[in-house]
Amino acid sequence: MPDLLPPTVAMPGRRAGDVRVGHLLSDEPRGTTRVAILGFPSDAGVERNGGRPGAALGPALIRHHLYRLTPPGNAADRFEQLLRSTVDLGDVACTGEVAADQQTLGEAVAELLAFDQRITPIVLGGGHETTFGHFLGYAQAEQAVSIVNLDAHADVRALEDGQPHSGSPFRQAVEHPSGRCSRYTAAGLNPHSTAPGHAQWVADRGGQVYWRSELTAELMAKLYTQQPDDVLATFDLDALDQSQAPGVSAPNACGLDKRLWLYAAYAAGRSPMVRSMDVVELSPPFDRDDQTARLAALTVWEFLVGLSQRNA
Repeated sequence: MPDLLPPTVAMPGRRAGDVRVGHLLSDEPRGTTRVAILGFPSDAGVERNGGRPGAALGPALIRHHLYRLTPPGNAADRFEQLLRSTVDLGDVACTGEVAADQQTLGEAVAELLAFDQRITPIVLGGGHETTFGHFLGYAQAEQAVSIVNLDAHADVRALEDGQPHSGSPFRQAVEHPSGRCSRYTAAGLNPHSTAPGHAQWVADRGGQVYWRSELTAELMAKLYTQQPDDVLATFDLDALDQSQAPGVSAPNACGLDKRLWLYAAYAAGRSPMVRSMDVVELSPPFDRDDQTARLAALTVWEFLVGLSQRNA
């Protein structure tokens, strides 16, 4: 495991009968560990792609709000059991060199995937360059993976002067010489912000494109189960409508409703096909009363609720 920076988020205070997520997490892996949280505080790829920088501050603020959430009041036992088997490993020490930082994240994810027991990595971004580093974990672990991306954009742009960025992660994954990306699915795309050539690029390589207007709760659940291999589920907050998620790198004037988004996170956690997840593109400098940060934390919480109910 590469050296990681410990989380800097303070635990919430304890009150009798009022347990919070932060009280249940561990900071060291054990033999019973089922979930591992990693932060990737990078927005160098966002800036290179012409987006609004600020996503490097995302992991700390997601943790701040995640730690303060409670177990579900109507189904706490299995959730608390899962949280006691969850470790927060801290953050990759990002240098601003996107490719090198992605490689470091890949090394950390690969080590988690290689454990005999099935540890589920959760990666807190960062810009969407986070997800190529996340994918590199599968390539390094020599495991095939299907990628399901909930996003307003396909993010299959070419590199900029040979350099990766937040708009290129899925082109890089599909074209990676390891061949470990078995299918790429982009769901929630906006017709007005997806170039026809990008949608065609995905289709030409055996991928799937679903437009924002096509998404339903039923379809979202099926997206995870119809993949040929284990799934890397990635949640780009700019898929959400700007009224509900203003604090992102690329605001969305006509995006998804948060209820469908949160159901998609729950369904990903519940699906035995989903091997790992990330949530990306929170940009705290542009947020309003931490509205987007709270929604990002709730996205992780819903995924954990679903994961706690697998095979229930």
